[in-house]
Amino acid sequence: MIPRALVYGDIDLNLIDGSAIWLQSVTQALARAGCAVTLVLKAPARTSRLIAPLLAEPGITVRRPFEEHLVEGLEGSGPLRPAAATELLARLDAEQRHDVVVLRGRALTTAAARSEAFTGRLWPYLTDVPQSVPGLTPETASELEMIATASRYLLCQTEELRCFLEGSIPAACGKCVLLPPMLADIPSARGAEAAGTPLRLVYTGKFAPRWNTLEMTELPALLTARGVASELHMAGDKIHDDATGYQQRMRDALESDGVTWHGGHSREEAMRLTASCDIGLSWRHPDLDASLELSTKVLEFGALGLPVILNRTPMHEALLGADYPLFAVSLADVAGTAAAAAADPGLYRLAADRTGRAAEQFTLDRAAERLRTYLAAAVPVRRARQADPGEADPGEAGLKPRLRVVVAGHDLKFFTPLLSYLRLQPDLEVRLDQWAALGKHDPAASRELAAWADVVICEWCGPNAVWYSRHKRRGSRLLVRLHRFELRSPYPGQLKISAVNQVICVSKHYARLCREYTGWPETKVATVPNALDVAQLDRPKLDGARFHLGLVGMVPSRKRLDLALDVLEELRREDDRYLLFVKSGMPWEHWWVWQNPAEREHYAGALRRVQRSPLLRGAVVFDDAGPDVAAWLRRVGYVLSTSDDESFHVAPAEGMVSRAVPVLRHWPGAETIYDMRWIHRGPAEMAAAIMALGDEHDWRAAGDDAHTQAAAAFNLALVCRAWHGLLTADLDPAVPGPILELLGSP
Repeated sequence: MIPRALVYGDIDLNLIDGSAIWLQSVTQALARAGCAVTLVLKAPARTSRLIAPLLAEPGITVRRPFEEHLVEGLEGSGPLRPAAATELLARLDAEQRHDVVVLRGRALTTAAARSEAFTGRLWPYLTDVPQSVPGLTPETASELEMIATASRYLLCQTEELRCFLEGSIPAACGKCVLLPPMLADIPSARGAEAAGTPLRLVYTGKFAPRWNTLEMTELPALLTARGVASELHMAGDKIHDDATGYQQRMRDALESDGVTWHGGHSREEAMRLTASCDIGLSWRHPDLDASLELSTKVLEFGALGLPVILNRTPMHEALLGADYPLFAVSLADVAGTAAAAAADPGLYRLAADRTGRAAEQFTLDRAAERLRTYLAAAVPVRRARQADPGEADPGEAGLKPRLRVVVAGHDLKFFTPLLSYLRLQPDLEVRLDQWAALGKHDPAASRELAAWADVVICEWCGPNAVWYSRHKRRGSRLLVRLHRFELRSPYPGQLKISAVNQVICVSKHYARLCREYTGWPETKVATVPNALDVAQLDRPKLDGARFHLGLVGMVPSRKRLDLALDVLEELRREDDRYLLFVKSGMPWEHWWVWQNPAEREHYAGALRRVQRSPLLRGAVVFDDAGPDVAAWLRRVGYVLSTSDDESFHVAPAEGMVSRAVPVLRHWPGAETIYDMRWIHRGPAEMAAAIMALGDEHDWRAAGDDAHTQAAAAFNLALVCRAWHGLLTADLDPAVPGPILELLGSP
């Protein structure tokens, strides 16, 4: 069945600006992604300029609360306030439940999250939030944490905003997904080889101080002084108002010589106006240079074949190239740049080609494809009807019976992606037995779940697995996932192995150790690797990443921070650009480590080296442990694994998916998980392997190879399918296959 999306923005669609265009575009993109979309208007419709195209599209319903008298007392009143909007949306959702609730506006989203009416279905588009650490007050951080907790996804316009949120709001990690600006179907670009005479400049959008629209009205006079005949065309009807009288000054300036104000227009009319001009204007106040958003207008200008004058920022350089010729700082720069483009057809065409190529990445169809991917991972597939209603679950006549699955454990952080997948499957009903601690639970609740379940999955082979092996219902299946610490603990010896269908290990090496240590039958022990969310981890690398080593986790001492320092010293003897980033909790934060004298001495020695070694001083950065690994990996070009022992070590795999090059010490079993290409005998060999990739092209090629391997072997879909199969049958040795075969032979 078609997923249903409810869309609302704290936006007046009578006024055309970037946010109003976004609301129109996201509604269209959701419809193209296969949703039945209901758009609810904030204010009485005085113009149909933006909603008329939506009314013509199948799959889109526009609700007008004022005209439809949906809320008492709304007739003829002003726009909906966030609290009233939340109440209205909840009522519409109660009439027909929606799978996705897309909101724009921080106050609105805060009200919706606080109401808990849409928990787990919220997809807020975050723009009006702090975009720097100084602006993120404790109160704001708490508010955003609440929003993230209530949301399924947080839609972020840029990678920069996504990484900022993940680094600031722990609950946002794993939920932030990209939804870049969307360009509706654009008419054919004009493709002019040179600017016309007179030179026609164009600005469309809102008029506001930081958008420099007042200053732009001086351009015709400045260009006349340079001997360039010009016209400035401006379209839009949203003018900022404040106590300084800006609105009146802006209106007066729109009447200046050489300036033509076209007023408010539909998007289509504004694009036709733009296409008739020569150069687009998106020059803004320097305060906006640090913005983590990208102007849709820049992209629209490019799609229409126009070069754009805009600020030089890292984001704009990444989009158009550092050598883009129409960057400007001041009003004089804008005038000079415009005059240069008018006089030089080659410069004009170069700039237009750059903006045109950039715009190709932001079509509405690409946005729809992104949304289809997000919908597939977030919206449960509705179950199909069956021929014989008599076989259905009680109260669900006509539906196929579902397999009843219980997931039991005290710490589900590694199992969460799999749990989310299982909950989406139409043939499964999933319940959770959340243990309060390793050996602490509610026995009555667990007994009830054991009696109900067809399959029980115990995450960790601990007291939970021991309990369920003795209390599971006859005929039900029991699956136990064993990590590392449990193997030498007393719990495997207490497990009633005859009641267990499969013990799942994450590597072939640990599966072998498990069989050898416990004596369990070979048929009882299966191998399914850890799962990685490729889409979350695969992000563009930051400048300088190829000289940055990364170590995730340095506690306990078997992680061998000292060997990572050895690698760094070897490298810095040849090139002092190499740095080591360590993302980890500190040893004194773990009582079970810090009370051990040998552990304390290990870290004391390593930290003394960091302070005293001329090669290490200033070259090691300690970052807090946290879930923002995907954002952190953008700065990392090589991920180290220097451990004495690991069951899997997910950090190198995460690094591989991020296109960092894995550099592993040959700990026991590493070759059963990773290609021998990435495995080395010790620090000197590890450093030599890094130095051998000193060329940018070679490093990127190796990172791409690593990404291909890890994405094939550890991708979430593959691992989830293997787990789905385990619910009904013991693992076929060919599915998912030996890990080495998935990675490719060394």
